[in-house]
Amino acid sequence: MRHFLLLLAVAVLILPASAAFVMDVSARGDRPEPKQYDEEAVIIEVDGSPGKRKQYMETYHPSIAVVAVYDKLFNGLALKAKPKQLEKLGTVDFITAVHPVTAYQTQTGSPTQPLTSLEGVTEDSVKPSALNNTDYTGKGVQVAVVDTGIDYNHPDLAGNFAGGYDLVDLDDDPMETTASEGMPTMHGSHVAGIIAANGNLQGVAPDADLYAYRALGPGGRGTSVQVIAALEKAVEDGADVINLSLGNAINGPDFPTSVAVNRAVALGVPVVIANGNDGPGKWTIGSPATAANALSVGAAAYPQTKPYLKETLHDKKIPLQLMQGSVAWNVTKDYKIQPFQSGNVRGNIALMERGETPFHEMARQAEQAGAKAVLIYNNEPGLFQGMVQSPKHPVTIPVASITKKDGAWLLEKASSGRLYMDTKYKQTEKKMAAFSSRGPVTVNWDLKPGIAAPGTNILSTVPGGYRHLQGTSMAAPHVTGVMALLMEAHPDWSINKLVGAIKTTAQQIENANGEPSAPIIQGTGEIQPKQAIQTDTIIDDPLLSFGKITAFHATNKRTITVTNTSDTKQSYALTAPKNEAGMNWQLPGSFTLKPGKSKQLTIAASLNSEMLAKGIHQGWLALHRGDQQYDLPYLFVNKAADYPKVMGFGFSLKPFSEDTYTYQLYLPDPAERIEVNLYSMDTLVHDRTLLQSDDVQVGLNKGTLPAKELGKPGSYRAVITVKLENGGMKSYQTKLNIPKHAT
Repeated sequence: MRHFLLLLAVAVLILPASAAFVMDVSARGDRPEPKQYDEEAVIIEVDGSPGKRKQYMETYHPSIAVVAVYDKLFNGLALKAKPKQLEKLGTVDFITAVHPVTAYQTQTGSPTQPLTSLEGVTEDSVKPSALNNTDYTGKGVQVAVVDTGIDYNHPDLAGNFAGGYDLVDLDDDPMETTASEGMPTMHGSHVAGIIAANGNLQGVAPDADLYAYRALGPGGRGTSVQVIAALEKAVEDGADVINLSLGNAINGPDFPTSVAVNRAVALGVPVVIANGNDGPGKWTIGSPATAANALSVGAAAYPQTKPYLKETLHDKKIPLQLMQGSVAWNVTKDYKIQPFQSGNVRGNIALMERGETPFHEMARQAEQAGAKAVLIYNNEPGLFQGMVQSPKHPVTIPVASITKKDGAWLLEKASSGRLYMDTKYKQTEKKMAAFSSRGPVTVNWDLKPGIAAPGTNILSTVPGGYRHLQGTSMAAPHVTGVMALLMEAHPDWSINKLVGAIKTTAQQIENANGEPSAPIIQGTGEIQPKQAIQTDTIIDDPLLSFGKITAFHATNKRTITVTNTSDTKQSYALTAPKNEAGMNWQLPGSFTLKPGKSKQLTIAASLNSEMLAKGIHQGWLALHRGDQQYDLPYLFVNKAADYPKVMGFGFSLKPFSEDTYTYQLYLPDPAERIEVNLYSMDTLVHDRTLLQSDDVQVGLNKGTLPAKELGKPGSYRAVITVKLENGGMKSYQTKLNIPKHAT
């Protein structure tokens, strides 16, 4: 079954921890021994009624077990059988796509050692319970965690674990992957702990009921269809709220996972989704956070004590980014900076340039040469994330990344003389995390994220103990926990009221200049649980997207609904930024609402595209109630912007085929042609054109290629180019492997 098509790899949205250690894996509680996989499990998409297709399978393929039927969020069946039996499905014409459950590969090695207790946790640690400043605990709320599973034997999770399903093995045991089954996972347990840990560590909603849906297998990998199937199972099981701390790089509102999220919300279940970790660039949000009805979450960086290097003579300060798996930067005196290849680094800080060698191997070389610490500078502008952890050969000296610019400065000064650097520490202020993905969404130009929450140095549960992790994966479950608090406090509120209360009462997060961070970075701002529960006012959707402006002059309108949730009469007034050349606001006048009453308001933006700069325009309006102000972010795109014009190129063998391959890519704009050219990885010389197609459309595009036309096997740099309808040409690059048996 290794030839089945993988439509999309879905990655958990997590960034490296601030520190990591190594241990041997211990046995997992009372879970049975790993299964012997003499059967394969697949999920198929079908035309027509899944119920009728199930009957067909039971009649004509009785040796294939139909494990589940999916008919709410997508049309499909989950099947289990021996590989020889499943191969017979190649003649079934109603099967439109086949998705394999992740194949297990036993690996040697161990996961990172967790903290076994909470003793010695620093003040920099962000504990989930700190966000809950209310009297509510989420009691009676059913929370679904679609992720890598949950360690339901963890003492802080066992009491709240209430069930779930494994969409990887297609059984009722949604435990995390262990080392005996493949690359171990811990992500789902960390997410679950943020929501509802109830032991030595407390989650945001410690009395909520946790249901785990394991959609991501070994290494935290899975397919989009497993995520969709998990969403459907969660809805079917009666979930009150669903957490999705996962995503992909497709910035489009109509990708299948986004469509499934919208359907789940339409069925009455709010879905909270991590925005992504591909910031700080614009347009970096990915599906399913791009779903119109998703509550998409950005990550706020909480204050931390961070090390940096200082050289007094030149008053030079160099910030450090510790790599995943590094020990703490415990450098206690000034040390000489020594380029690694220019001399003996014993007793010094080794300076190395990022290249083809793995970071762990670079750090090991420096450690074996006697270095006290390692600095790896980038080979392109900006900082970067890296990993040096290794189960077999842990690095015992601190390793940090620095920018290319700082590396060049150190190299110049160290080469021209003796350069010593002191380690200093600074306390950072709360701000939006640089890694947090930015909006807006392509095609429909939605303003995302909707809300922000803590996402750095978050302490939570993992198999065997606790760990600090960072990422929008950690921000989303904070919001899910708050949603559980609101559901307990207001069981009669609709999804619109719940989400509206969260967005309406958010607090703006300021940037380094003391100004509010842009709406595409923070949405309405940081979540405020107590204010959301006690709010006197709800704006059903305070994020205002006025779309893309292409005409010379346009007046775009948006409607919001304001509800007075207090027991007294309230008066309101809207204000907007000062009118500027090419942009004028038309707002309704002040108004009064009786208790429990609502009013629809139309907000119009009159825009002259010729007088405005091209690209994204964003800012803030405000709704005033007495001395209370509610901030409404707005956005529109004028004519053109720098969003990606082609995304998500994928390539794999067609299901039930030995000689045909399929490809896919996503286009947010109308186009005339796509072309994929292959270049040598070593010389970058053009080798051949892999495909050309004039049959393209906005959204997901799919096609097939005969194996005999693929050419010489090997690894190539693929350049995917699209010719747009407006005559423009856009392209991006990715690595592509042509398999040996394709010739």
